[in-house]
Amino acid sequence: MIHLKIVTPERVLLDEQVESVTLPTDMGEITVLPNHIPLISNLKAGELMYKKAGVENFLASSSGVIEVKGRNEIVVLAQTAEFGHEIDVNRAEQARERARKLMAESQTDEKIFTEATAGLERHLARLKVARKHRTHTHRNLESGALKE
Repeated sequence: MIHLKIVTPERVLLDEQVESVTLPTDMGEITVLPNHIPLISNLKAGELMYKKAGVENFLASSSGVIEVKGRNEIVVLAQTAEFGHEIDVNRAEQARERARKLMAESQTDEKIFTEATAGLERHLARLKVARKHRTHTHRNLESGALKE
């Protein structure tokens, strides 16, 4: 088992024992299993998945830092992170459209374009996680077993 702690400036989002963790990094997606070598990496905006009791759980995260410690411990420090049930899909859709519009309007301003691109990535990840949560919850309701 791995001790996973996910922290944002506002709260400790998760502090639990898990089987594995898959994270988006600047170098690509990585999966951390028990006894992983120590490592520090940048967290990229995207989907974070952890497995607990055989069930995959998803979060949307923004940029931050990941530290895999040698004692089967992972600490994720993220600017933002949220579970699928916490995401307001309508607001995320509106934010995605604002980011796309800003990208189209600011192609000559590299700084604004880069910030808009990062915002778009973050909002796309939020929408993906929210949709997975809705689909997962719907399937569990149909089968008579709600797991969240």
